[in-house]
Amino acid sequence: MQSDIKLRMRLTDFTSYADAQAHASGDALWDLFDGDREQLNIAHECITRHADGSGRAAVRIAHSDGRDEILSFDEIAAGAAQFAHWLVAQGIAPGERIAFMLEPSLPFYVCLFGAMQTGAISVPLFTLFGPDALRLRVDDCKPAILITNAEKAELARSMSRFDPKTKASDPAVFQYTSGTTRELPEAVRHTHRALVTLMFAALYGTGIRPGDEFFCPSSPAWGHGLWHGTLAPLGLGVTTGTFAGRFDPVRLMHALDTFGITNISAAATHYRMMKNSSKGGDFSFHFNKLSYTGEPIDPATLDWIDAHFKVPACSMYGTTEIGVVLVNYPGAQDFTVKPGSLGKAIPGQKLQVQRPDGSECPAGEIGELMLWRSGGWMSTKDRAKTDEDGYFYHCGRADDVIISAGWTMSAVEIENTLLKHEAVLECAVIGVPDDKRGQVVKAFVIANREGSDALVRELQDFTRERLAQHEFPRIVEFVAELPKTPAGKVHRKVLRDREVAKALAAAD
Repeated sequence: MQSDIKLRMRLTDFTSYADAQAHASGDALWDLFDGDREQLNIAHECITRHADGSGRAAVRIAHSDGRDEILSFDEIAAGAAQFAHWLVAQGIAPGERIAFMLEPSLPFYVCLFGAMQTGAISVPLFTLFGPDALRLRVDDCKPAILITNAEKAELARSMSRFDPKTKASDPAVFQYTSGTTRELPEAVRHTHRALVTLMFAALYGTGIRPGDEFFCPSSPAWGHGLWHGTLAPLGLGVTTGTFAGRFDPVRLMHALDTFGITNISAAATHYRMMKNSSKGGDFSFHFNKLSYTGEPIDPATLDWIDAHFKVPACSMYGTTEIGVVLVNYPGAQDFTVKPGSLGKAIPGQKLQVQRPDGSECPAGEIGELMLWRSGGWMSTKDRAKTDEDGYFYHCGRADDVIISAGWTMSAVEIENTLLKHEAVLECAVIGVPDDKRGQVVKAFVIANREGSDALVRELQDFTRERLAQHEFPRIVEFVAELPKTPAGKVHRKVLRDREVAKALAAAD
């Protein structure tokens, strides 16, 4: 009898790790939606079906200027329908691209969901793109319309409903990953069906369930902010929150307190910036679930999270191209979260750490993280290791490995050690060319006191004492800021490119 009851339950009714392994399936995911494998529309699933006239909140926006803005499902649904009718009146056909370069706001969500209702493709663009970066993306996707401010989104206010007729396999979103203005990454093309497969990450990566008060400060122009911070919670009828304007960690913490947020998913950098503000004690927090993505969190920040948020920090690992594949099952009482771990595979996924010859690495040995996909192993381009319990640990990008005088070192491990020093606020480590050793470790450090030769020696000794005698930064450069991707990750490639350019200039 009990098993019959469970079969009638939805995946959102289960919270345990054991139930995730027992009941998660493709069919169970489809049961969460109105659409089916033939007909599905993201805008309907995320907005329209939840617009019941009650005025229930869909999105809470914390603006950097201190304003709080709350948008209801009803408000977004009406605006999106009006915009959809306007697009049709302009002759926009299914499959054409509608690009919009807007901060989180009513016009942003109207554009996002209104375009998808018509069968057009939504192309969200980051608001801090410069002219070159914007031109590259516009030239690539060739949008029929580019909306850059609210005035250009003139809505036909006479129509408040629009009936979408998209197939599940129709394209819905073009997503550009971060890149330089000289090298444009290819747009990742998502269909409406992507909303369904996304739910594995939502249920087991961020732990979203009906009743959560959710918040994701990442920009919805990027993968984490759009899919995990916007579409996933709205698809389950969960009120979400976001940040608009220049990021401020104190403003974020104020919003988390004011909105009574119980579940947050953010980039590692967001948590580190909250810690560095030293203002965590000024606010009250209400979390029962917490996740992060983008890069590992250093131990000092994990300690701060434990002290102020009082729930385990659950890593969520994936990429725009492959989706989320390793999670820590936030909210699952029968799953032990190991600090610093990427967790275990989501239901149905298979991952392995391998040596160059394709054999599996034993526990503790660093190798390349491989994902089983379409009948074969594909590389994630990340290095990792496992422990005796089958948990995965990130050991840096493949190109973040530093080989110096025959020694193999991890940039991430050296960074984590430096971040334990009381003078280090942020840091990035790369390998730079060296005639004698091939490469040496160079650390770029943002410090809370003036950089000096004495502090350099202090940091070198601090690192050497905690790692190995050879594993320390032979070069330390104090900087005011570090280059970061729009998603908030330290952009080590920019640092490496700068060092190569300096070396070439010195050789001329």
